[in-house]
Amino acid sequence: MKKLLSGLLVLSLSVLVGCAAGGPPPAAGVWDSVIVSPLGDLPVVLTLNADGTGEMASDVLNAPLSGIVYADNTAAFTAEISVQGQEIVLDFTGTAEGDTLNGEFGSDFGAMAVTATRQ
Repeated sequence: MKKLLSGLLVLSLSVLVGCAAGGPPPAAGVWDSVIVSPLGDLPVVLTLNADGTGEMASDVLNAPLSGIVYADNTAAFTAEISVQGQEIVLDFTGTAEGDTLNGEFGSDFGAMAVTATRQ
């Protein structure tokens, strides 16, 4: 009987830990974002899917996101955009806390702050 209860306890704990670890990463979601760029503030929608796909969209640009990596409440990815005929690679790193995502895009022109709110 003691082995049976011990086994049930281990099984119950395993199920609870598995449930707690499941679910989408905290940074996954659709984010209303503002990029503070040298050309001024640029509102964009960042879509970060749990499966590692995503996109960046605004009135002036659309770009797929590549290399999305989640670790705890952080996210990192790359976007390649065209600005005034020039191709620019943007490398994002940021942290999600609840419904807020803060980070920055690194580029050849320096870092650009990003603030975002979950839709």
